[in-house]
Amino acid sequence: MRLPRPLYGLYERQLAASLPKDGLPRHVGVILDGNRRWARSVGESTRHGHQAGADKIADLLQWSEDIGVEVVTLWMLSTDNLSRGADELEQLLGIIEDAVGTLAATGRWRIQAVGALDLLPDHTVKALVSAQDATAGVVGLHVNIAVGYGGRREIADAVKSFLRQHADAGSSLDELAEAFDVEHIAEHLYTKGQPDPELVIRTSGEQRLGGFLLWQSAHSEFYFCEAYWPDFRRVDFLRAVRAYAARERRGGR
Repeated sequence: MRLPRPLYGLYERQLAASLPKDGLPRHVGVILDGNRRWARSVGESTRHGHQAGADKIADLLQWSEDIGVEVVTLWMLSTDNLSRGADELEQLLGIIEDAVGTLAATGRWRIQAVGALDLLPDHTVKALVSAQDATAGVVGLHVNIAVGYGGRREIADAVKSFLRQHADAGSSLDELAEAFDVEHIAEHLYTKGQPDPELVIRTSGEQRLGGFLLWQSAHSEFYFCEAYWPDFRRVDFLRAVRAYAARERRGGR
């Protein structure tokens, strides 16, 4: 149920004020889910749903900045999504390219592409790398754009990167097996050097990760929101952060 606008504004301000000053997440991962279902619910095309979802991203980044989040990872296209019909995939990739270019053009956020870029068309890779290069010097919110991303693929790529690095150094297979440790995976992930996500949000009511940040989310808190991504509001974001702040995080201890 939606509150009348004056009451909604009051509730949103109270919710924001109730967040603790410490104990907020540094890194938030978001699975942007429900664009197609939202489009069907309002009688619009799939393309319209994907565009509405892309248009929501800047709002989320602003909300994240407002509370001091340092890193946001946006899952915009999975490796599984690459098997969608050619027409829809072409439209979606075009929308992603435009969205990433628009975000980069603001000069507000540092963009980083994370995913198996070798699976993407050359024009998409060019758009992602261009945005990444153009914002490399930006100081502020770090935004990971996960396109052509799959958690299993990321771990496999990390292992391959580790093996290549040590093979180039002349290490034998036995030496690699003896020295290999879990930290070597972290050092070769797409997000190496970044804090792991403390909070992962998925929209659309689905209660599963679907392979999102499989390695990094070992100690993450999860928040599942019923709203489709284009309908996701600041109050939904604040509720997710409030739920995170209220949980006792022991990290397995």
